[in-house]
Amino acid sequence: MTRTGLAGRRGQLVLAAAGVLAIALLPLALAYLQLGAHPDVVATADADRPVHDGVQVLEGAVHRAGSDATGQPWADREAAVAQVRADLAPRFATLEASQVAAGIAYEVAYDQTAATSWAASDCPSGPRRQFGACEAIDGVVVQERAGETTVLAVAVDLTVTTRDGVSAVTVVVPVVDDG
Repeated sequence: MTRTGLAGRRGQLVLAAAGVLAIALLPLALAYLQLGAHPDVVATADADRPVHDGVQVLEGAVHRAGSDATGQPWADREAAVAQVRADLAPRFATLEASQVAAGIAYEVAYDQTAATSWAASDCPSGPRRQFGACEAIDGVVVQERAGETTVLAVAVDLTVTTRDGVSAVTVVVPVVDDG
């Protein structure tokens, strides 16, 4: 046999072995690709996404509503709180109806207990600040600053119902970051 003939057979043998190996690895590759596709497996990030999205909507809505109500006289603080709640009502309703077709239901309710706790522990104060005490009214935290009402935060309970279950979180959303 010539050297060229032996090299040709060796090349054919290597090519055949590569083909057999590729065919043997095909089912293994398909099984690997399907590992994350099992219908019973729910990725944590995907399960938390509706709650995260709901909180983001609340943050934007509270910031706008609280900023619009800030500046009213301190004696009219209940009116400022009523304005915040009136501004938030349609935004909460929009959030609650926003994802129903996708199988996600939101429910938002004010949390007076969380607002009172936040006002007691996180109210901006100190020797360089000439602010009054914080007051929680109907889930909205306000503070007297230079005779005016400043809306600081809104406390809500957010319940998110999906096909995978129910998640409930209490969120105190600050209107501004007072550092």
